[in-house]
Amino acid sequence: MRTSILKWALPFVALSVGIAGFAGINAMAQEPEKKEVVDTRPVVKVEPVAANDHQVMINSYGEVRPLESTYLSAQVSGEVVSWHPNFVAGGIVARGETLFSIEKDNYQAAVLQAEAELAQAQAQLIEEQAQAQVAEDEAKRFPGKERTALFLREPQVLSAQASVKSAQARLKRAQRDLDNCEVTAPYDALVVNREIGVGQYINMGTQVAELNNIETAEVIIPIAGFDSVFLPERVKGITATVIKTGLHGFTREAVIDRDLGVVDNATRMSSLVVRIEDPYGLVNKQHAIKYGSYVQVSFAGTTLQNIYRLPQELVNNQTVWIVNDEQQLEPRKVKVIREEGEYFYISDGLEANDQLVLTLPEYPQKGMAVKIAGVQDVKKVEALDSAATEKL
Repeated sequence: MRTSILKWALPFVALSVGIAGFAGINAMAQEPEKKEVVDTRPVVKVEPVAANDHQVMINSYGEVRPLESTYLSAQVSGEVVSWHPNFVAGGIVARGETLFSIEKDNYQAAVLQAEAELAQAQAQLIEEQAQAQVAEDEAKRFPGKERTALFLREPQVLSAQASVKSAQARLKRAQRDLDNCEVTAPYDALVVNREIGVGQYINMGTQVAELNNIETAEVIIPIAGFDSVFLPERVKGITATVIKTGLHGFTREAVIDRDLGVVDNATRMSSLVVRIEDPYGLVNKQHAIKYGSYVQVSFAGTTLQNIYRLPQELVNNQTVWIVNDEQQLEPRKVKVIREEGEYFYISDGLEANDQLVLTLPEYPQKGMAVKIAGVQDVKKVEALDSAATEKL
């Protein structure tokens, strides 16, 4: 009985073992599922570059100075009888205003005396001319008789004419001395100092004051060698901007007047002279630029053609990095021709629409594959689409 049961069950047991073994072998034979590939390429930000024309702006600094300073002196001697209320240190006087007056009595008397001498000389001339006319009429009555110049009173007339001219010259000098008793401002001026007072006797030629011309000011600005190459061929007449910095800063218009024409032996710099009209704002009612102020001067230089402007942090040792068409890093040697503020201006080494790298990987290498931030990887998208199609 037991033998018959074993004979009946044995085929089923063998079949079950075979099925289990086949399932195990089949499971082992199946390929493992493919793991997702991780993209380890570094991500970089890029920006296309473009060439543009650039107007170079040149900046320099200098001290505001008067166009001219005058040490004022008296042209006549005498006692000071009055002076202008603004004729004090720091005062401003207009062109032609009387600064101070010298006592005039002696000079008025000298004018009267010169006028009298002139009148006397003119009377003497009239008398001599009349006598000469009489002598000429006398000579005409006896045409055959030779007459001398002395008879015709020609020397006497010439002498009288000379006396008139001499008297006229004395009158002119006397009138000039009288006029010089009123000492006037030669231009709109700032009074630097005054050394006279009412009642003081001054001699001719005595220095009495110092004046600064405030009609025009000048600023001498040095131009460094790296800026001088960008100066226009002709600088005279170029408009400039004078900038006064500080809490109450302001700007004023000016013009470049001339190049001093020399290069400093110590600094190797050349210098330009900038002129400011009406620096104290008496006429144009603008902010006053006081003499001695230190100001910035800015003006336009030459225009650079087809120049690339890059932030300085992107240029290292005259080299920038770009991403090429294969999405690989590529170093480019560039030529920096100018620096302004935070930017370098580059003339050579780049081409239009080059993809400039803004954020470099930690250790950039030539040929390193990178991903561009914000740009979908076309190759990766195509691979995913292909896999999806195979599953379908």
